[in-house]
Amino acid sequence: MGVDDIINKGKKLLDENRDKIEEALKSEKAEEVSDKILDGAADAIKKVVPAEQHTKVDEVRQNVDKHIGNA
Repeated sequence: MGVDDIINKGKKLLDENRDKIEEALKSEKAEEVSDKILDGAADAIKKVVPAEQHTKVDEVRQNVDKHIGNA
C-alpha cells in the first residue's frame, strides 16, 4: 500500500465520519482537553514574550478556544 492509498483511506474515513468527528470536537471532553493544552501553550508563550504582549496572547487563546469544545 502506497502513501497515496493511505491518504485516500484517511480522506474516505474523514468523509464517512464527519458528523461524529464534529460532534466529538464539540464535546465536554474536547473542551476540557483543549483548555488544558491552550492554557499550557499560553503560559509558555507568556514566559518568552514581553509583558505588554500577554493581552494579545490571551486574545489568541480565547479565539482558538471558541472553535474547540462546547464553551
